This record gives sequence, structure tokens and C-alpha cells, in this order.
Amino acid sequence: MTRLPFPLALLAATLAFSAPAAHALFKVVGPDGKVTYTDRAPSTSDSRVTPVSADTGRAVEAALPFALRQVAARFPVTLYTASNCSDACAQGRSWLAKRGVPFTERVAETDEEREAWPRLVGGLEAPALKVGGQMLRGFAPAAWEETLDTAGYPRQSMLPPNYQAPAPLPLSERRPPPPEPQRAVLPPAETASSPTGIRF
Repeated sequence: MTRLPFPLALLAATLAFSAPAAHALFKVVGPDGKVTYTDRAPSTSDSRVTPVSADTGRAVEAALPFALRQVAARFPVTLYTASNCSDACAQGRSWLAKRGVPFTERVAETDEEREAWPRLVGGLEAPALKVGGQMLRGFAPAAWEETLDTAGYPRQSMLPPNYQAPAPLPLSERRPPPPEPQRAVLPPAETASSPTGIRF
């Protein structure tokens, strides 16, 4: 077995660890809903691109920088939108993405959810932004910016290039009722007689 001199071995190890992954894959969902997989990130913006693992085929979540992860854990951001709020809600969503704020979106789609909106949000304005425990109603960039600044979110986006916002969730968490416990069905007991006439 031939051994490389130490400087060459160190250089080879450095290059091996710094080389990009050769099997990176991307799941691309086109505007028509067609799904394709590629090893090159597409340059078009009309498709939804998700990094996936070449080994498992599952989505790979981009890790947030430590500082951003810390502030997001202390003051999580939730955007409340409604299906009949098109322009203002879209503006709020784009504004958060441009600033680089990781957020969860909850959308009111059903009549029941729209009726619950004032109780959950505290008013009728849409969209609403919740930063930690602070609720802001209506799309007001100046107020949103001040609140995010106070919470400690950076002014410039620190989101990784392959970050994908999570899919919107229903306004209220509707959990299915717990399944009824199944009763065990015991087989009929077998009877046997003892010599004394006692039945078991």
C-alpha cells in the first residue's frame, strides 16, 4: 500500500470534504403540477423547487443560521391569511419572504374558520401577523418592521438559498377525534368436569 506524503494526504482530505455533493437532487413542481427530478437547480421562478435526498427521496430542510434559529425559537412568527384576502395577504407574504423571516402561515378557508377569525386574531383585519405574543392586524409594513426589529430579526435576509417556506396550515388545528377503544372479544370459555362434579 502506497502512502501519500503528509502534505498531499492533508490536501486530498481537504478537497474531499470541501467538494460539493455529487448526488444533489431537486424536486421541481411546474405550474401545470408536473413533477420532475433533476441534479441542477432550475433558474425559472414559476416552479416550486425542493431539495431532496438522493438516498431517501425525501425533502431536505435547509438549516437556519444559529442567530436566526435562536430568535425564531424565542419569537416565532405566524402569518394569518384568508382565502378571500388576495392582494394584501400576498403582499404580506412577499414582504416577509423578502426580509428573510421564517414564518408559519395559517389560512382561513372554510366558513367555520372565517367565523373563528375574530376570536383567534382579535379583529376583522387581514392579514394578521403574530410575532411571539404580539398580534398585528392588517398589512402595515412599518409596524411589522418595528416589531420584528424589536424581536431581534435581522434586517437583511439570512435564509439559506434552498430554504422553502412550509406549506400553509388551516387556521385552527382540527384534530380528528380519538379512536374508540376496541373491546377485546374473548372466546367462549370451555367447560370441563372434575371427578367431584365441580364445573370449571
